[in-house]
Amino acid sequence: MEISGAKIVIETLIEQGCDTVFGYPGGQVLSIFDELYLNRNRIRHVLAAHEQGASHAADGYARATGKVGVVIATSGPGATNLVTGIATAFLDSVPMVAITGNVPCDLIGRDSFQEVDIVGITMPVTKHNFIVKDINELADTLRLAFKIAKSGRPGPVLVDIPKDIQAGRCEFEPKAAPVVPYPLNFASENRLAKAAALINECERPYIYFGGGVISGKASNEIIALAEKIDSPIGCSLMGLSAVPDDNPHFLGMQGMHGRYASSIAEDEADLVITLGARFSDRATGNKSRFAKNSKIIHIDIDNAEIRKNIDVYLGVSGDVKDALSRLTAMVDEKKRESWTKRIEELKEIQRKSEEAAMNKSAAKDCSKCTAPCDKTEIPAENRLNPYTIVDVVSRYTDDDTVIATDVGQHQMWTAQRYPFRKPRTFITSGGLGTMGYGLGAAIGAAIASEKKSVLFTGDGSFGMNLNELATAVSADVPVVIVIMNNGVLGMVRQWQTLFFDRHYSNTTLNRKTDFVKLAEAFGAQGMRVSSVEELEKAAAEAFASDSTFVIDCVVDCDEFVLPMLPPGGSVDDIITEIK
Repeated sequence: MEISGAKIVIETLIEQGCDTVFGYPGGQVLSIFDELYLNRNRIRHVLAAHEQGASHAADGYARATGKVGVVIATSGPGATNLVTGIATAFLDSVPMVAITGNVPCDLIGRDSFQEVDIVGITMPVTKHNFIVKDINELADTLRLAFKIAKSGRPGPVLVDIPKDIQAGRCEFEPKAAPVVPYPLNFASENRLAKAAALINECERPYIYFGGGVISGKASNEIIALAEKIDSPIGCSLMGLSAVPDDNPHFLGMQGMHGRYASSIAEDEADLVITLGARFSDRATGNKSRFAKNSKIIHIDIDNAEIRKNIDVYLGVSGDVKDALSRLTAMVDEKKRESWTKRIEELKEIQRKSEEAAMNKSAAKDCSKCTAPCDKTEIPAENRLNPYTIVDVVSRYTDDDTVIATDVGQHQMWTAQRYPFRKPRTFITSGGLGTMGYGLGAAIGAAIASEKKSVLFTGDGSFGMNLNELATAVSADVPVVIVIMNNGVLGMVRQWQTLFFDRHYSNTTLNRKTDFVKLAEAFGAQGMRVSSVEELEKAAAEAFASDSTFVIDCVVDCDEFVLPMLPPGGSVDDIITEIK
């Protein structure tokens, strides 16, 4: 049948199993949006307040489901507003297809109104991108975009479609099923045998994994390996939620703000088994010092990551789920009593350190503090601190609740404290570290899961894209937004405290924004809380509500994320207390 290019776009999206797209209309995508209107009973469009918010929502949708997220924007500023979202997805290996409109082909390169070379702009932050100049290639280009986005190591793909291609007509032949990813590459038997030999010989193994385990669906395989070889498990920020928090082998996140026992165990191991992680600087600290006493095995679907950052002892390229399943069958079952005893000692040191930090926070004399904080008249035992906020909120969620964060101290507190139980329930910007990411992502995740999501954010991050409150309310998406409001840019202030002689240059926000009134102005609900008692009341109301709900939590500006490895430092320099 002969149909327009715009209709080809919609029919191909539906053919690929896409039921929801996010975006914002504009002049060069009017034909596509007209087809969205005509097919609104077949595919849902969620109108964001800003294209960046739309891209983060598509990202959150993809992370929560494992499906390809789709975002649509017009040319020029509409397209460039997607770039931060595309880059966020690229750095965290999130499958996404971004569709942009462009001026007609004969106007490209003539500085036409709202014309930019979005293909050139996004080339460094996409797996691949296309500009379609022949309508006969449109459907297959979109299909290829989906195939690339979800194959191997996932990532974003951009398809730029000029206006005359959308308006043109050609024959369209629908496909019976969505495209399948390219075949996986599998680890060689020889390399897995070498890995098994290393595991059998070692005394102190440590399993370290990243986000590749979630996209590779290898959670059960990690647990099985850890049980068989009696190994502790740690992860990067992106790996959180792959292994249940209450698994007896799981020590939590390692690295710059990782939990003490996890980071020290990794350093003391004689073999680090790395799975689907890329050894970023936040995970390793000083790379020349990282795991200096251990051999490192690195298994990853992306061969380019092996030895890119760390010169590992054994690199194994292949699908992590398959590799782990075969590797576990090869290794000897073994109990490592002395190593287990040492791990328990580290966990006890961690417990005492965290308890001391909580007590110090409660005992702080706030009478002379000039920060914009309501804590001075609250009894110490009832004061809020970041960990009590996470603890209280977590009692109202279930194992399937998707938790999103923005970027900063609140992100690290959530990563350290929240008891994740199931994969794809933690959504955060790890690689790019995008402030303003969280609300759009939480909206996308709530739509994907068809249930309430939670956003932990800070007043700095929330201020960047709070306009997406309009999206949550207008689209009737239930999101509980928990703001850890300390009146400052907390993570930057922490660095200024530690490394810049307390020169608080432009990190004290001291804004007059009333987040409760703001929430109400957008049509949401809100409460400001300064004590544990008030938070309990607010959380009960928020989780009973069917609407978007903002809880503005007062937090002291001098609450710090600890432990911390200083930039360029190692576990030798770990900071567990700030005086």
